[in-house]
Amino acid sequence: MVRRGFAVLLAGVLAGAVVAPGRASAHGGLVVTVPAADAVVSEPIEAVSLTFTEKPAPYAYFTVTAPTGDRVDGGWSNAEPVRLATPVREYQLTDGTWAPQLYPTGFPVKVRVMHWPAPGDYVVRYHTVASDGDQVKGELRFSYTGGSTPVPAGWQPPVEGPQPELLAVAGQPAAASEEPADDASVWVWLVPVLLLVAAGLSYLVVRPPAALGGSRRNG
Repeated sequence: MVRRGFAVLLAGVLAGAVVAPGRASAHGGLVVTVPAADAVVSEPIEAVSLTFTEKPAPYAYFTVTAPTGDRVDGGWSNAEPVRLATPVREYQLTDGTWAPQLYPTGFPVKVRVMHWPAPGDYVVRYHTVASDGDQVKGELRFSYTGGSTPVPAGWQPPVEGPQPELLAVAGQPAAASEEPADDASVWVWLVPVLLLVAAGLSYLVVRPPAALGGSRRNG
């Protein structure tokens, strides 16, 4: 009975560890993209749309890279805000305390695609800074299966990098360092440790009594 109770308790602890939720995304995060990540695009489109929970900084940086390795982005612009189908929960620093807040509005950015040189995987990268100082940075990939389109007359692939304002902010310690620790990162290493401990304890719990006392009788 004791062994059975201990096994049930141990199983409950491990189940809680495995399903323990991580913290919500940082403020100003990316919530919707068109095309979606890993989507397949069969025809040329004029722009890629990235929707954030707040308007990106004016010095935000966006690129679109073709399978050939060349950039095909032709600048970006803000679009009209949209109402999100499901409000997004993010953390906001208020009076020195991080608290969850719902954001029902999305702020789209249109990154123009000048041409489609070849079918294959395209990579969209974004880097901006939220109003609370958090860096919002990442990339998404999608596949293009349509035909090649010509390069616009007089257009050259962009080569410029992020603006100095963005680099200056990116070089500073992230404001999120004072934020509550991300629970997900803790569980990444804690779960394997718990599983190893569980394996050892389970062996002792289910090991037959005779096996435990055998060495004493033989001695």
